[in-house]
Amino acid sequence: MNSRWLIVIGGLLAAVAGALVFINMPKEQPEALVYQPPRALAPFEIESTAAEGTIDSKALDGQWTLLFTGYTYCPDICPTTLSSLKSILPQLQSYADAPVKVWMISVDPQRDSLERLREYTGYFGDNFVGVRAEHPQLFPFVRDLGLMYSVPEEGEENYLVNHSAAIILVNPDGKRLAIFNATHEPGAIPTVDMEQLVRDFALLAG
Repeated sequence: MNSRWLIVIGGLLAAVAGALVFINMPKEQPEALVYQPPRALAPFEIESTAAEGTIDSKALDGQWTLLFTGYTYCPDICPTTLSSLKSILPQLQSYADAPVKVWMISVDPQRDSLERLREYTGYFGDNFVGVRAEHPQLFPFVRDLGLMYSVPEEGEENYLVNHSAAIILVNPDGKRLAIFNATHEPGAIPTVDMEQLVRDFALLAG
C-alpha cells in the first residue's frame, strides 16, 4: 500500500472519529424546568382581550404562549415583566415558526375589567393579551399552571395581590412545555432572567 492510500485512509478514520466525538458530545440543555412529555392543560373558559366573550384551551393552539400572573394595579413585578418580555419578543419570534404571544392572567378580577386589561396590555403591543375570570374559574386555571395568587379580604379596596412571578411556556399544541422560575435577590423584586429565557426558548423551539 503506497503512502497516498495511507494518507486517504488516515483522513477517513480521522473524520469518522471526529463525527463520533461530535455525536457523543453533551447537548446544551435548557435551565428552565421542562415537562417531558409536555402536559395538557385542564379544560378552562376565560375572558380574553383578544376575543369577544370567553375562550378555551383551543385559543392556545398554533402559537407559542408565555403566560404569567399579574394585575393592572401591580406596582413592580408586572410592568417590569411586561416591559422585559416586550424587549425580547423579536428575538423569541426569530427562533419560532409559529407566532409568539404573551398572556397576562389577571389575578385581580375585582378591579381588572376586560376593558381595563385591554388598555393595559395594549400598551405593550398586539402580541400581548390580557385574560381574566372570576375566582371560581380563575383559581383552578392558575393552580393547574402550577402558579398561585392571594385573594383579598372581602370589602378591601386598596390592596396588593401576592402572586407567582414565574412564566409558563405553552407550545403550539396547547400543552405546557416549561416553566421559567424567577430569581429572588435580597432587596430586589423577583424577576425571570430574560437572557436565559431567550437561550432556553431557542433550544425548545428549534
